[in-house]
Amino acid sequence: MKIVESVINFIYNLFWGDLFVIPLPGGASLGISLLVLLLVPTGIYFTIRTKVLPIRLLPEMVRVSCEKESNKKGGLSGWQSLIVSTATRVGMGNLAGVVAAISAGGAGAVFWMWITALVGSATAFVEATLAQKYNEDDPIYGGKRGGPAYYIHAFVEKKRKKKIKKSIIALLFAISGLICWCGISQVVGNSVTEAFTNAFKIPPIYTIVVLVALSAVIVLRKNATVKVLDIIVPIMAGCYFLITIFLLVKNASLLPGVFGRIFSEAFGIRQVIAGGFGAVLMNGVKRGLFSNEAGSGSAPCASAAAVSDDPAKIGLFQALGVFIDTIIICSCTALIMLMVPAEKVAGLNGMTLLQAAMDHHLGSFGVIFIAITLWLFAFSTFVGVLYYARSNVSYIFGDKPWAQTAYKILALAMLFIGGLATYTLVWTIGDIGIALMTVFNILIILPMGGEALKILKDYELKRKEEKRLRSASK
Repeated sequence: MKIVESVINFIYNLFWGDLFVIPLPGGASLGISLLVLLLVPTGIYFTIRTKVLPIRLLPEMVRVSCEKESNKKGGLSGWQSLIVSTATRVGMGNLAGVVAAISAGGAGAVFWMWITALVGSATAFVEATLAQKYNEDDPIYGGKRGGPAYYIHAFVEKKRKKKIKKSIIALLFAISGLICWCGISQVVGNSVTEAFTNAFKIPPIYTIVVLVALSAVIVLRKNATVKVLDIIVPIMAGCYFLITIFLLVKNASLLPGVFGRIFSEAFGIRQVIAGGFGAVLMNGVKRGLFSNEAGSGSAPCASAAAVSDDPAKIGLFQALGVFIDTIIICSCTALIMLMVPAEKVAGLNGMTLLQAAMDHHLGSFGVIFIAITLWLFAFSTFVGVLYYARSNVSYIFGDKPWAQTAYKILALAMLFIGGLATYTLVWTIGDIGIALMTVFNILIILPMGGEALKILKDYELKRKEEKRLRSASK
């Protein structure tokens, strides 16, 4: 067992550990991991190639999200694809992920989460657009399916100039995704039981049994997922946002100091001299990835299922999703925590830390509110990742309903186990899964990115022509 753990930790450190170290003034250093080396330059590259899409086309993203699209042939509308991806983005990463980032990297980690979202938004556009372009009919669930495994397959076929049954790199991506989502299932179970124990003193076994039972009712039914998420996601995200706005107004005098702390610790001399700058940067970027998923290849599984008259629209939906997740919802969690006096949360971590912060702001109601919110976030995350898993299972096993059911049962088992005990090794395997997904995905979207950029160019030309015709008709 120790040998297995050593191998797993070695692989984990290969992706998340320091690939190389940059010396800093005062004897400190900055470690750069493989994931940072892949994600940040890729995000910057696509941000430049799309002419700063996250800022330039933000109004268009909002406009597209307000369009009414029909749900054709059992497929998702663009809005529903955003709901599914937001269910996983606006989930555990926004609570557990932000808490972990600030606990390990301090307030400065929040700034690097913002930067990860800003450059990741363009990456999200590219991968979602490619997923939409290379989707295919889904004979099991109806509608469409696809994702990185499918556009990786198409890329390999083009390179080899012949049809193939399976692509090794596409298979590796699909397997990595299934491993990752099993790890996330355990994180979900553990975080929920911890929060309910703190808020209601309910033993973990009761909490997790209810969570697993409700999850099973949804995920084991053929097409209940999207209907449930359509209701839960807007309500939970909206309530969380409104509570945060109330707290910001109530504590408006503290905001200058909070934002000053975020920016000073992001670049602060104290962090550099203390050798902590690397921890600030790494935890911000790592949790930024965990939260908004840009570049990891998860959200494109929902993008592929959407039915739209232009792949660029789905890309814009997902780019907006990154903004909603990190710039808005993650910032809500961060500000709630950072407006609390340091002595009140000293030595705390995980959900205990966030609930202590809410207790400071709203008393026992705050503790209960976070517990219920986390339950909804966790539930939506679990249901959402199992929606993602559909296309990966299909790519590996083909159109076999038994394979879909088998993976759902495995994920439910991992959810149950995670609720009863903290198996950090399994969480580490989950982190390895998302790292592998990211590596395989980015290695393909870099050479394929030109296709998405052409789709964007054509879309913008079409929008300009539509505006010209409208102006001419007036």
